[in-house]
Amino acid sequence: MTVLWCTTDGDERRKAHALLVRSAAEILDVPLSEIWLEHEAGGRPFLGGVGKALQVSVTHARGALAVALTGRAPVGVDVEVVRGLRAPAMARAWLDPAEAAWVTGLPEGEQSAAFLWLWTQKESVGKALGQGLRQGGMSRQVPLPEQWPPGDDGGRLVLHPLPGVPDLASAAVMVGEGRHIVGVALRDDAGGASRADVVRLEVHQVPLASCG
Repeated sequence: MTVLWCTTDGDERRKAHALLVRSAAEILDVPLSEIWLEHEAGGRPFLGGVGKALQVSVTHARGALAVALTGRAPVGVDVEVVRGLRAPAMARAWLDPAEAAWVTGLPEGEQSAAFLWLWTQKESVGKALGQGLRQGGMSRQVPLPEQWPPGDDGGRLVLHPLPGVPDLASAAVMVGEGRHIVGVALRDDAGGASRADVVRLEVHQVPLASCG
């Protein structure tokens, strides 16, 4: 799986789409003209032409974007800017009770980032399932971090299975010196998502000049 992210100075949607197509061409070693972007009826992007061999996901927030590409299974990606939120109230309203307890049990200064850590995973899982956050997506449990605050792991990720759902795995990572969080999810109907050795990946930052 390839996961790329970058900060931007505007026009995030267009740049995300451009980065996706260019990255797919590089992965498949084909000219850009052989791959193009299409959208399902619900708006979910997919690649046409030679790019049909890849499963992809795109996300963008104000000033940031991310793309994920893989040849193995449906994938989802989400990026969020770390910012102050009414995290305790939001956690109690939307998250699974165990997740809400984890968020509210952290020091106040860390609660917003912790909420977004879970949020990006839930968004990513919804994209991997092709249904967004409908059907109880916010209350669907995702893996909690092994330690908090997370250490500087250089963008490396090991996706862990969702509690009770072995064919879905997700993780999140702080990037950009802690100013952004990228969440990733993988759906593997063959059950491989539960094997951590096959879902290790790195989240790479793309230089601003090369982003889109």
